[in-house]
This record gives sequence, structure tokens and C-alpha cells, in this order.
Amino acid sequence: MEAQFVQPINRVPNWVPKEALRYLRHTVQGLSIRAVAREADCHASTVLRQIRRFENLRDDPLVDEALRKLGQQHFSPPKKINQEDQENMTVAIRHSQIKTDDITLKHEGRRILRRLSETGAVLAIAPDMEKAVVVRELPSGKVTRTAVVDQHIAQALALKDWISCEKPGRISRYSITSAGRAALKRLLAEQENANAGFAESQAQFGDQHREFGEKIVADGGRRTAVRYNVAESPIAGLARRKDKAGQPFLTDDLVAAGERLREDFELAQMGPRVAQNWERFLSGGSRGGFANDSGIGDGPTGARDRVSEALKDLGPGLGDVVLRCCCYLEGMETAERRMGWSARSGKIVLRIALQRLKNHYDERYGPHGPMIG
Repeated sequence: MEAQFVQPINRVPNWVPKEALRYLRHTVQGLSIRAVAREADCHASTVLRQIRRFENLRDDPLVDEALRKLGQQHFSPPKKINQEDQENMTVAIRHSQIKTDDITLKHEGRRILRRLSETGAVLAIAPDMEKAVVVRELPSGKVTRTAVVDQHIAQALALKDWISCEKPGRISRYSITSAGRAALKRLLAEQENANAGFAESQAQFGDQHREFGEKIVADGGRRTAVRYNVAESPIAGLARRKDKAGQPFLTDDLVAAGERLREDFELAQMGPRVAQNWERFLSGGSRGGFANDSGIGDGPTGARDRVSEALKDLGPGLGDVVLRCCCYLEGMETAERRMGWSARSGKIVLRIALQRLKNHYDERYGPHGPMIG
């Protein structure tokens, strides 16, 4: 006899994979495999394979927690409890819910997957942590943090098979999958077409087979498409180069300073004005502050203020080159051409700018700040 509750208790987010919904219908609501197959209009053996796959995926802590929360939030039948028990359970239920919506997952997925696509990048998370961090190994072997993400976003990324656990343990490490790389390119293509005025991307599935992405940036009052390498930032490429003495052209502390600015820059795009107007920071523009976030929170506001203060401290020229190379991810040759500099001079100016940027962070926040999130 099939279970009485055959429909989700409330609306399930659109980002949840259909296979995961079928798994929860069978395991939580108690529908038979044949009933789930009839509902999905597919063969029972197909549903059985999907259920077995997700059962095996429950060894992954992020996937297991995501399925547990979705099952409790959307598929578990209500229980009769008294008023006192209901009040005691309010806080626990609030923390056990998946709070990720489709728009948030797109914004955060684009930011985190782009970081994870970089060489040597992994996402690290512990069970008792509310946030996960993306870290990347530098050419010298040292590790630097490049992004921070809420745990419920990381759970959604794992459930969609955009990241996978390569080293479980007290601190689990996740890397981007081939499906995650394809999703990143579709998300980037969708963003680029939206910036260019298209309601939908015209080449989402074509772009997932390309190695490079494009973004729209302001250049002298005009909106210009800039081609960049999704898998690596310009300063990461320069960090692998050696000078005449055989030393790295950019030291680890300079790379970390550039990555810190980029992290703040990406967090600053999460406010109500998703496409911030950074053109005023280019040569000749005003370097004043920005308006607040209308009370949404201090995350995007604090990040925007930190970027504003850093660029004001660097001034024209130095601020331009770090904004273009660290934040817009323009290549060195492209930045030199747009700024009218001679060939092979930009990397020297960039190194000076990163030295000034490091001094700015050390003097204002100390060696371990500012805190993100």
C-alpha cells in the first residue's frame, strides 16, 4: 500500500535535480518505484538506477545533508505536536531548511565555480562550520583563500553534481566536476548576454565547449566585451614567471593581495545593484564612495567600501591596472593596449600596484584581515 502523502508538502526549488526528487519521493514519502516511474513517465529500471545512485551519494556529507533537509522541509508529513514542543522546535526547524533560491544559486554558483576552475583550487568545509572556503595552492606551495560561501550553497552545488568530494574527513575537500565546468560556462554566457541586452543566452550550449569567456566592462564611457581565461587570473600566470635572478616575478604575498581585492570585488556585485558602476574608478573618474545597500546587509556594502578605499589609496594608474587585471581579469596585453602603455611595461606597473595594495591591507587591517562574510 502506497503512502498517503504523494505530493510535496510545499513547493520544491527549481534547481533541485529531478532525480533527487524521485529519490525523496521513494525514500521519504514511501512511493513505490513503479509509482514514481509512472509519475515521471519513464521505465521503473531508470528510476531504480537513479535511486541507487543517490543512495551511494549519501556518503558525501554535503549531499547527505542537502537530501536530509529537502526531505524534512518538503516531503515529510506533518506531525501532531503540542504548543510547547512547537515553540521549542522553531529554531531547530529554521536551521534545518534549505534556504537557497534559484537566483541566489546562479549568482553564488557563478562566483564559486569560477574560483574552483582555477588551477589548484579546492573547496574545504567542516561539519560544524556555517561557511565553506575556497583555497588555492600558489606556485611556491603556499595556500591562499580566494572565496567564502555559505554551507547551504555548497550543499546545493554538491547535489547538482557541480562539485564532488575528493578527500572526505574532518575537513572535506571538494573540486569542480566536468558538469560544474559546463554549468559555469552556461552561467557566464547567460550573464554576458543579459549585460548585452539579451533576455536569454543565444549560445549557452555552444559556450560550454570553449575555454575562454567574455564579460562586459566600461571603457571610456562605452561598454566593451573583454575576453578572459576562466580557469586562471592574469596575476596567477605572472606568478609562475621568473625574473633574471630566477625568483618568482610575483611573490605569494602580492598574489594574495590581488586575490583579496578580487574576492571583495565579486562580493560587492551581490547587492541590489548587481552590475556596479566601477567606471568612475578608472583614470580621470571620481573615486568617491557608494550608496548603501538599502539595509540588505553589510556583506556587499563592506566589500564595496573595501574596494573603494583600496582603489582610492592606489590612485590613478595603479588603481586602473589592478582593477583591470585583478577584478576584470583582463590580460596584460589587453590592459596595456587599452591604457595606451608600451608593450611589456604593464607587468612592472602591476607589480608596483600590488606592492602598494599589500601595504594598504597591512596598514589598515593588519596581516590577517579584513574578515569576509
